[in-house]
Amino acid sequence: MSTATTELRRFLTITGQRLKNGQSVPEMFSPAVDAAWHEMLGTPQYAALCQETAGQMIGHVANNGHGPIAWVTAYEEAYGPLPQIWFTDAEGNVDQEAIARYRSTGTVVAEWDCSPDAGGDGDEVAPDRPETGRR
Repeated sequence: MSTATTELRRFLTITGQRLKNGQSVPEMFSPAVDAAWHEMLGTPQYAALCQETAGQMIGHVANNGHGPIAWVTAYEEAYGPLPQIWFTDAEGNVDQEAIARYRSTGTVVAEWDCSPDAGGDGDEVAPDRPETGRR
């Protein structure tokens, strides 16, 4: 299993926990992890992964934003510090400033253009989605 897929699994687990607790869905701020998400969307493997990690099907929707990433503490409590892939774009370039800021402050402030959707069927995004310049 790739690092991006492992992180997607963890992200979906946190999504399920947040939904169960009545919290907002987590922000997907990593283009690298999002790319792995897009590769799995609409597949039987994705449906099984959602059931295993979140206990329900998790869709994928456009949702642009910028700000503090609210779920970092929950991630750290379950898995430890965020790994570098969360600060990596789809081409494999690491945002060294963002990762250094996270390591020194423990917080992440980022942009995102998508998020999970509890009411979705896991197949909402067209395969030819435009690339983003997020970091």
